[in-house]
Parts: sequence; structure tokens; C-alpha cells
Amino acid sequence: QVRLVESGGGSVQAGDSLRLSCAVSGGTFSSYAMGWFRQVPGRERTFVVGITPYGSTITYADSVKGRFTISRDNAKNTVSLQMNSLKPEDTALYYCAARNSPQLLRRLVDYAYWGQGTQVTVSS
Repeated sequence: QVRLVESGGGSVQAGDSLRLSCAVSGGTFSSYAMGWFRQVPGRERTFVVGITPYGSTITYADSVKGRFTISRDNAKNTVSLQMNSLKPEDTALYYCAARNSPQLLRRLVDYAYWGQGTQVTVSS
């Protein structure tokens, strides 16, 4: 069974940084495309960024380009999200997701495995 556990969320001021991590157990991490999504209460979960198994392709949502950076460590089965210059509109529950395929896609339905989420709150 594949399990994803996020960590690193918290409450910060606008302009601050946070680093989220996602630890993956079970399955074959190096074969998974990985993604980060976020969700605000009452709204749909949306794609933030994704990375292919060996990092050759990374895709960012326009809203986070230039501020967020995804990375992965296949030796440690982890994927991280460095978030800089945070804005109040980045406030959301952030989810890590694994796609049981090397192809990078942006839809929720394309990801088979999900973590429980970690809250990020950015105040102005």
C-alpha cells in the first residue's frame, strides 16, 4: 500500500517562506510522477506543481511560477516544495499526490495516491 505523509505547513507572514515535504512509503517511488495540489474550503482542489520521476520535466501553475520550487529525492522517497514570497492567496490545505505513471498530468483524477494534507496560512 502506498502512503504519503506531508509535513512542514504552518502560519507565516506575507513574504515569508515555507518548505513542505512529502514522505512516500510503499510502491516504487522512482516510477511515480508526483504533484502538489492545494485546496481552500468551499473550492475545488487545484494543481500547484508536478514533477516527473527523475525531475526531467516540471510544470508549475502560473500563480506560483518564480516563487515555488519542487524537488524530489528518489533515494529518500521524498518530494519537497519550497515556497518563497508567500502571499495571503497561497493560504490553503496542501496535498501531495502520486501518479502511478511517469507521465506528468495536472488533473486530480490522474493521481492515485494522496496524503492527508498540511495547512499553510499566510497572513498579510
